[in-house]
Amino acid sequence: MSLDISTLFLVATLICALLGVMLHYFGRQEKILALNWWGNAYLLGAITVALWTILTPVFGEVITLAMASLGFIACGMMWNAARVFHGLKPNWPGLFLGALAWLAAVTSLPPEQDALRMTIGAAIVAAYAGLTASQLAAERRKAMHRRWPTVVVPLLHGAVLMLPIVLADLWPSPHSGFAGNVWVVLFAVELVLYAIGTVFVIFMLVSERSVSLHKTAASLDPLTGMLNRRGFSEACARMIEREAIAGRPVSALIFDIDHFKSINDRFGHPAGDEVLKLFAAIVTNSLRISDLSGRIGGEEFAALLPCPIDEAVTAADRVREAFQNCGIEVDDAPVATTVSIGVAGGPAGVELEVLLAAADTALYQAKRGGRNRVVATVEQPVSLEESRRKAAQAREHQVVARGGEVGQAVA
Repeated sequence: MSLDISTLFLVATLICALLGVMLHYFGRQEKILALNWWGNAYLLGAITVALWTILTPVFGEVITLAMASLGFIACGMMWNAARVFHGLKPNWPGLFLGALAWLAAVTSLPPEQDALRMTIGAAIVAAYAGLTASQLAAERRKAMHRRWPTVVVPLLHGAVLMLPIVLADLWPSPHSGFAGNVWVVLFAVELVLYAIGTVFVIFMLVSERSVSLHKTAASLDPLTGMLNRRGFSEACARMIEREAIAGRPVSALIFDIDHFKSINDRFGHPAGDEVLKLFAAIVTNSLRISDLSGRIGGEEFAALLPCPIDEAVTAADRVREAFQNCGIEVDDAPVATTVSIGVAGGPAGVELEVLLAAADTALYQAKRGGRNRVVATVEQPVSLEESRRKAAQAREHQVVARGGEVGQAVA
């Protein structure tokens, strides 16, 4: 049974057009610009194949070969779609360079050099496929063992295009017409498979990014933009594991804004929210990019620093001074902004909960000592139970101290 080439290209045209419309639809729904680029590439590719099939008997081969330059623009759009998806600007010269090279080949080469023109065309498409694969492979934020189809599919497409040319050069066949017809059929089939496979890759990338965005949103505090307790714990676990491999110590900081309830009572909750956002910005700007920080409670924040405790104390005091001197005002009334900070250091591989419990103990010692100060643990935390017991004792002493202040005020 023989396959009609025109029928195969008609099927390829319809499939590309359908996929292009589908990509445009989802691009509008999800507001993803790269999907519109991919959709336009598919639609332009479908138009090119349709024009090639329909107009060749009418206008002749030279004119339709020139029209085929639209197909190379579609290949450039596929590459630029990958760039846009990864946050890069479109490469406009590169978008049209392949089409210009093809037009130069069509107009300059004599008609008997048909094989050379086809070689140039296949090389252009293969180059765009390689650029697309390279762009996708350059994205290092994801685990590549899960994303190998994003690289393999375009590379396979380029290899299929170049294979008949390489084989023809290595083993010339006297039945070149029959062999050429077979390769045209195989190319038409491969074009359909490539179109479907590429859409699969596109939706895999979009789905992966959507899951990543939702996961990121679940790990962030909506008010301050910092990591929430869950996100902070997960990020700290990774840092502790990484530093343990290198044998380096880590230090934890716990911040508690002093008299935050009185700020809410005096100026209202919107003003309190502004104080929280301001403090979050101060913490982020005062610490290094390698340090982790997050909001773990109402007015309580925490940070994990990959450094010894003395360096952590210096960083904590830098935050304390910056917050004290921020000079925030509400309705032209100054707001007293101070923070108490507990610091605890631990050896390589220390448990996060042990470190935070020790820092929590130091925090309540800072509050008992008059607030607006940094207190660091003198001894290393021995166990999680011991650290929790010390933190509970510190809280009890804090409650007793507050009760004494209230009693004196009543008397």
